[in-house]
Amino acid sequence: MGEAIQYECSNNIAWIRLNRTDKLNSFNEIMHKEMLLALKDAERNQEVRCIVITGNGRAFSAGEDLEGVTDDLDHGEVIRSRYTPVILQISRSKKPIVSAVNGVAAGSGLSLALACDFRLLHEKAKLVQAFIHVGLIPDSGNLFYLPKLIGHAKAMELAVFGEKISSQQAMELGLATKVITEDAWDNEVQSFALTLACLPTKAFGLIKEQLSRSWEMPLDEFLEAESYSQRIAGLSYDHKEGVIAFKEKRKPDFQGN
Repeated sequence: MGEAIQYECSNNIAWIRLNRTDKLNSFNEIMHKEMLLALKDAERNQEVRCIVITGNGRAFSAGEDLEGVTDDLDHGEVIRSRYTPVILQISRSKKPIVSAVNGVAAGSGLSLALACDFRLLHEKAKLVQAFIHVGLIPDSGNLFYLPKLIGHAKAMELAVFGEKISSQQAMELGLATKVITEDAWDNEVQSFALTLACLPTKAFGLIKEQLSRSWEMPLDEFLEAESYSQRIAGLSYDHKEGVIAFKEKRKPDFQGN
């Protein structure tokens, strides 16, 4: 894909690795472009049934590269043109997206992790709402996802004080799906992704869509959308395979369609 992002697909998993290691994988314009291209390719690729975003080196991402910040920089335009397309692509994906947070995730690096469907944290990872320390507000969808994960009051606390959150604290708050030890990191991330890649992918996409709708729809509209989604799921190959496997008392072999 390029130097800022390493991208590869294997075993039905798309691996997107942030690769500006000398800058703690902080974002610049090139990284945003390559990230968006990788996400779109993974979504189009019918062989891909799970997407993993992680960092090379000792950081997940330190957020925006502040060396590119000047007095006349339009921060709003940077968000609109660079970050928003990436966050929207993640939110619209029908495939499970995992952030494997291998080190510090600060600022928009934390926002990226929050936007993913699952968050695996290395035992030494740190999460930092760094925005307040440079006089900015959390962006890139941060305050959209954070209160939904941990509640309004705690989201306010983290946003205003910007303190470091350890992996164990993140687990207690509900920010982490799983905390993984250093020795087991590679194997457990791979195993988690493979588990997702073997699930009925179409059903996952519908679950993600329904969960998103649940925050904004009245109950009657939600139930109607639910019945429509269930109709789609019921027509899938994986539903038929699941029923047959149940009757035959064997493990289903889902194909993702």
